[in-house]
Amino acid sequence: MVNGQQVSTGGDPVDLFRLASWCRSGPEWDRMVSEIEWEDEPTHLNTMNSSGGFNVVSVDKLSVSYPGTRSHGHDVGAVQANCAAPTRRLMYYFEMTVKNAGQKGRVAIGFTPPGVKMCRQPGWEENSCGYHGDDGMIYRGQGKGESFGPTFTSGDTVGAGINYASQEFFFTKNGKLVGTVNKHVKGPLFPTIAVHSQNEELTVNFGKHPFLFNFEAYVLEERTKHQTTIEKSTLPVNVSHWIVRSYLLHYGYEDTLNSFDIASKNSLQPAPVAQENSIEHCEAYALNRRKILRQLIRNGEIDSAFSKLQGWYPQTVQNETSTLCFLLRAQKFIEHIRVGELEAAVKYARAQLAKFFSVKLLENLLQNCIALLAYDQPAESCVGYLLDANQRELVADAVNAAVLSTDPAAKDRQGGVSSHLERLLRQLTACSVERRSLTSDQGETFHLHQALRAAGKRPMLG
Repeated sequence: MVNGQQVSTGGDPVDLFRLASWCRSGPEWDRMVSEIEWEDEPTHLNTMNSSGGFNVVSVDKLSVSYPGTRSHGHDVGAVQANCAAPTRRLMYYFEMTVKNAGQKGRVAIGFTPPGVKMCRQPGWEENSCGYHGDDGMIYRGQGKGESFGPTFTSGDTVGAGINYASQEFFFTKNGKLVGTVNKHVKGPLFPTIAVHSQNEELTVNFGKHPFLFNFEAYVLEERTKHQTTIEKSTLPVNVSHWIVRSYLLHYGYEDTLNSFDIASKNSLQPAPVAQENSIEHCEAYALNRRKILRQLIRNGEIDSAFSKLQGWYPQTVQNETSTLCFLLRAQKFIEHIRVGELEAAVKYARAQLAKFFSVKLLENLLQNCIALLAYDQPAESCVGYLLDANQRELVADAVNAAVLSTDPAAKDRQGGVSSHLERLLRQLTACSVERRSLTSDQGETFHLHQALRAAGKRPMLG
């Protein structure tokens, strides 16, 4: 898939999706992810969606009071937040303070769906949940409550939250967790508070001020619990060693591989023959030649790398408009730009890059390349990442994949695209996406890049 379109690789061993992104990591990636994940958050009470005559919302839209006397059970003064609770995160939480419990203390906090009747307490209507102050009960979609926690009254601060990971509601009182209940609702939910007898008054805090409950610590506790569960998982003996070794083999890092083997020689238990053969048979192919090609490309010696490919594996470059040929030609052009040879770059583009303008799949990549000519300081431009060392590595990876695809013993011609480690990481991503789909896409979105960066900063457990 490139630019949202499914494409056929035609047997091309180069990972087209990876090339289309011409990936940049670090702050730029984090900013892009942050923009994608951005959601509206509740900031005040919604005066347009309340029970009208049964409550009065303050001018700042953060307090609500009950002005009159109720005559029956439907005279509830409920009011929702101005928007639904955000869902693309681990948890959401808000608090309310009971400024005055009034005559009956029938105040409540919870979550309600869009379109719910505002003349009813949260929890009384279908798909809603509420913790009530007068009896300490929890109500979940019906008028009959369940025993849950202590009552609350004037001066108490009560909180309500959603744990998207465990699919639970949780409630707090005066900074302490009261308990959790199963979250049976999958759709959008609005933070909701309610008053139900004369002189009751509530103030809400959607996070503008520090919460009484240590919400950050609660989130950290949940993350640690999940991580501890993962750390306790049993893995095959030496599995990390063989995954790393396979990665070094796959990408042709022969010198590093030799050092790795020497360092682990005395401490490593031998792998089962079947395991060792399955890894090495496919990925040790042409190791020395792949190392040489990678070194040439990393040094910017593109002509030498292309020449050796033509001599060793002519089938990989016989199609002059293939993705691999484009990458090599484009990198040669980039090397001219890198050393300030603009005239040579223009001549090379006319001679070698012009042919790729007819290849629709490579159009955007080619335009990014040519755009380097438009800047006095190309390294500081929006396409300056093409001059980074990472770009050489990307080209080297593509060449490496092409060489691996020529292995006559390989059963899977696409096997050269990614290493065993990368396949495992893709499987991790797929499993995380599938797990999130079970909660109607609620909860944190999994981003492999962010997860790997976080893992590098996290202290080892145990």
